[in-house]
Amino acid sequence: MLEEAEEIGRRVRRARLRLGMPQADLATALGKTQGWVSKMERGLIELDRVGLLNLIAAELHVHPNDLIGRPYSSSPAENQWQVSASSIMRELRRYDLAPVYDGAPRPSGELWREMTRLHRLRDAAANVAILRVLPDLLREARALAEVSAGHEREEAYAIYAVACKFAHTAAHALGHPELIAMAAERAAWSARLSGDPVMPALADWMRVWDMWATADWDDSLTLSDKALAGVQRDYERGEPLAVRMWGTLQLRAAVSAARSGRAAETEERIGHAKAAADRLSGYQGPPVYDRHSVTFSPGNVQIHAISVALEMGDQTKALAINRRTGPEVVAALPNSRQGHHHMDLARAWLWDGSRDRALGELETAEQIAPQLVRNHPVARSTLRAIVYAERIATREKLRRMSDRFHLDG
Repeated sequence: MLEEAEEIGRRVRRARLRLGMPQADLATALGKTQGWVSKMERGLIELDRVGLLNLIAAELHVHPNDLIGRPYSSSPAENQWQVSASSIMRELRRYDLAPVYDGAPRPSGELWREMTRLHRLRDAAANVAILRVLPDLLREARALAEVSAGHEREEAYAIYAVACKFAHTAAHALGHPELIAMAAERAAWSARLSGDPVMPALADWMRVWDMWATADWDDSLTLSDKALAGVQRDYERGEPLAVRMWGTLQLRAAVSAARSGRAAETEERIGHAKAAADRLSGYQGPPVYDRHSVTFSPGNVQIHAISVALEMGDQTKALAINRRTGPEVVAALPNSRQGHHHMDLARAWLWDGSRDRALGELETAEQIAPQLVRNHPVARSTLRAIVYAERIATREKLRRMSDRFHLDG
């Protein structure tokens, strides 16, 4: 894993030299010193913040995955998810052609029940399993849209849009840029045909995530506000699905603001999200099915507050928020969110100088969501930093002991 850090540095250097860009120019663009860039290119500095990785990639006009070598090399069995990803790509490419589907598609009510299975897989961060389900589901949803009319046709397109959302999330987790881009495009197309007033905001929510890859923080905030305006009226009326989406979009905006260094706006966005979560908690009425699959809750707001503090490099604040967060709040979250949370805590403890606690949090994250954590660049950089620090400490202990034993004498 230590060689991986060196290889990332070499990829950065090669991308910089292809552009004829001096180290000093890259350093200025990043707000760093030339010495920092030199150390980073030699693998001596970890890119331990997604925002920083994305900013470097944007300045070098490459995708972040091109720098970190993602998807990571693994065994043939572990690479089988790419077969499913290719099948999904084929379905998304032929979105406006007559679907190839044998038999009669199931009605929308049954397909929505099938989506519940994807919700469970998402909550477990089982991204490979999600990809296996999606080709047939996308095909059947398109077939239903083709043979239906009115509300049933709109529901078929809504199902298609949310299926694209699942493809988008899994592709981000596993590292498939082409599928990420196409899933977002098809989600926007089907959302417009769905008749669901919240669905277009879901497509914009996906696009905001994609804008992070190119460090377009201003555009991502503008798009978040566009999407928020689209659901504002229903939010004010207290429509539960609109409240959920409004709060989720505020969390997206908080991350964008944090990565662009806007501390005041970050706090404001987190505050808005907390207000939405409180409003959702106070809802009294029949149960509402989360058809958009956005996982919004008070606990999710809390762990985002920790995450954005880290994006701004403030581990002291992140750990203070964590101390105020009851473990039951985190335990109520799906595994996918818990995995992200413990990854963040590992990074916070490492920056705070506690490698043992950092490793413990990283182990917890892996136990909860192994696919997510093993494929996440921040988790890998955190583990590399721990391993490197331990090796240095061990070498120093051995040197001192050797001196005491006079082994060099």
